[in-house]
Amino acid sequence: DYIYLTVLPISDVTMSFFSFGQSAEIDVVLSDAETRKKVEHKTEDGKKDKYFLFYDGETVSGKVNVTLKNPGKRLEHQGIKIEFVGQIELYYDRGNHHEFVSLVKDLARPGEITQSQTFDFEFTHVEKPYESYTGQNVKLRYFLRATVIRRLNDIAKEMDIVVHTLSTYPELNSSIKMEVGIEDCLHIEFEYNKSKYHLKDVIVGKIYFLLVRIKIKHMEIDIIKRETTGTGPSVYHENDTIAKYEIMDGAPVRGESIPIRLFLAGYDLTPTMRDINKKFSVRYYLNLVLIDEEERRYFKQQEITLWRKGDVVRKSMSHQAAIASQRFEGSAASESALEQAANEESG
Repeated sequence: DYIYLTVLPISDVTMSFFSFGQSAEIDVVLSDAETRKKVEHKTEDGKKDKYFLFYDGETVSGKVNVTLKNPGKRLEHQGIKIEFVGQIELYYDRGNHHEFVSLVKDLARPGEITQSQTFDFEFTHVEKPYESYTGQNVKLRYFLRATVIRRLNDIAKEMDIVVHTLSTYPELNSSIKMEVGIEDCLHIEFEYNKSKYHLKDVIVGKIYFLLVRIKIKHMEIDIIKRETTGTGPSVYHENDTIAKYEIMDGAPVRGESIPIRLFLAGYDLTPTMRDINKKFSVRYYLNLVLIDEEERRYFKQQEITLWRKGDVVRKSMSHQAAIASQRFEGSAASESALEQAANEESG
């Protein structure tokens, strides 16, 4: 006698096994979703999506909706929780996520759900010390993750938010003045009005030719973003030219002065980030480039600091913004500046 066995592929067995069980969908809804501002933020593939905007010190609250796919059937679970996470991911080290903020709230103890349920959550005055950032080799993100914990397969849903760090006017903001040249050939002096600029600022400057004995045909200013990741022997530098601004087309003469006005608002810039959680830095440089008739390039690079101006002071969050700004600057001047802004707005 022969016994016939039907061998099912593993995927079919798995599907039929899980189809008898109950499943659910999770949705995370912020309590102020209708009024909270959304901003565009670059994703890893270079596209831009809109996300809810938060600042350091603001409360993050809302609801987790667990909707059963098969009403009437019970869903057994080992607990339901929500997490608020801030993490840095280095693209060359995908397996390791470096968490600098990790908060957990338990929403339900182990048990079972027999109908769809909603759970409230609140993370009060959450510290969000760094700006959200998506770069060439690194990503810094904040997200909420709701999880229904199960024996075999957890059901989870993540929701990203964007965090902006705010600053107040720098107390010291000296101009940049430099002389550069090639002995007996070229001698120029350039000056920029400040060394620290907010993201919607205007770079104002001038270039003065003291000596010109080479035939310059073109001159430009570039804004260069330099992203540095890693430490020690495994440091990666990624340079990205954000903007090219032509100053001059044609040969300058001795004694000539050329004005510069470069508007930053039109470019995709972030604040300067220095040694973020000992994982990465983002710095900006002004690169003055001169090209002669023989296509030789002469350039001088100068670092500038970019910062995000606090146009924050909406009534609902002026106090939280003041706390955040004070923490960022480490000075009492921040709070007084924000209070003054709040008074001006209310006036």
